[in-house]
Amino acid sequence: MNGKALIEARGLSKAYAGNLVLQDVDFTARVGEVHCIVGENGAGKSTLIKLLAGAVAPTAGEIFFDGEPVPRLDPRQSAALGIQVIYQENILANSMSIAENIYTGREPKTPGGWYDGGAAVRSAGALILEYGLALDPEAIVGRLSAAERQFVKILKAMAKDSRVLIMDEPTSMFSSRDSQKVLDIVLKIRDKGVAVVYISHHLQEIAQIADRVTVLRDGRKVSEYARDGGGFDLGRMTQDMVGRPVDKFYVKEPHAKGDVAVRVRGLRLHRDSPEISFDIRRGEILGVAGMVGSGRTEMARAIFGADRRYSGGVEVLGRQADLSSPRRSIRSDLAFVSEDRQRQGLALDMSVLENLLQVSMNKTPGLLFSGKKSWKLARPRFEQVGVRGCGPLTPARQLSGGNQQKVVLGKWLMVDSQFMIFDEPTRGIDVNAKSEIYGIIVGLAKAGKSILMISSDMPELIALSDRILVMRKGRVTGEIQGEDISEQEIIKKALEVEV
Repeated sequence: MNGKALIEARGLSKAYAGNLVLQDVDFTARVGEVHCIVGENGAGKSTLIKLLAGAVAPTAGEIFFDGEPVPRLDPRQSAALGIQVIYQENILANSMSIAENIYTGREPKTPGGWYDGGAAVRSAGALILEYGLALDPEAIVGRLSAAERQFVKILKAMAKDSRVLIMDEPTSMFSSRDSQKVLDIVLKIRDKGVAVVYISHHLQEIAQIADRVTVLRDGRKVSEYARDGGGFDLGRMTQDMVGRPVDKFYVKEPHAKGDVAVRVRGLRLHRDSPEISFDIRRGEILGVAGMVGSGRTEMARAIFGADRRYSGGVEVLGRQADLSSPRRSIRSDLAFVSEDRQRQGLALDMSVLENLLQVSMNKTPGLLFSGKKSWKLARPRFEQVGVRGCGPLTPARQLSGGNQQKVVLGKWLMVDSQFMIFDEPTRGIDVNAKSEIYGIIVGLAKAGKSILMISSDMPELIALSDRILVMRKGRVTGEIQGEDISEQEIIKKALEVEV
């Protein structure tokens, strides 16, 4: 590959209602390279890729493609040039097969002009084989896992002979194994001569696949790094992202704990499930560790009433909680920040304000708010969680991952629940937003809330938890506390082996 510039931006700026969200940014994606974009939430990453894809028009600056200026880039022209974007949101038709999704809009036809389903399946199968995936081209997309749906989006883009592939946080909801599959595919795509623009908050991923890295902060380009045969200084890159050294992020300070406030007794998910019992004190953060499939999320959903349980119950402040439905659990002083914010935590087409009010209106039936009164009520929580770069009427779909997670957190803070469950509270968000959410969680504990926190992020779990329960195959295999909390001890109990 000759590495010539394929798409180039010079002095790009973008303002919304006078608010400058991107300012004077230069960016180049070259043939046969992976150019990663990093930055905290609100840094301008999503705005930049929307400009490169023609989804929005720049306020100032120029875009060149293959050396030629493109005065007015729009989505139709972008697609014609071979620019494809894989956004975080689901753009697939869940009721259709993988093959049908891949070839939507460019369906193969028989000589008589009819849709040739067999040809679509054969072509999709060849594409799946080329990228080494274990997918059935006739499988219905709605039955696929999140990782498998992401693979289909990649195949759909590559079936269109992409010259530039833009990927927005493609592994934010994946296990490490599925993430590695995506990275392997990205490198195959790069080796075909495609210019890959890759956004991720996972710096270890970037260290593995990037040829160049652009760092954005507050809408400006602050640095650019090239591999040049060596590696990347991730510490320096992180400092560029947030404007301060990494070791200044979040340090938990100890605080006093109260009496037992939450009692989970004899919880069984199914008839043959082992019983789960534990207590949580006021002001305590009880962490839950375990490998994927260990039953952590299933336990949390059963406690909250989101899934049926076979037996067992929960007491909150001495009162038996009604777990027959999430609505009744909310009225029993429970809150649940679920692991999938887009599918379970937010109504994406509703505004930030409407999302913030969802739980409080459910907890108090018949409660109605006017727009002005609603904002007066919700504004303190909006400011407490630190949502940035948007207003109360902005649709949730338009927010960055970190801001979406803050809105989910804000809606639960509206009801002041005593028992709060957090399932992967910082998955898919940048390091600075993580620090802010850590501060909120610990602040809730200091205020006397009882917190159950599930996390696959070992440093996060170790830093925030006062005690840790470890799960394997639906049962608790151990409890770790105090100075015994360590990654080695967690892994030993999660795998039930000596490490």
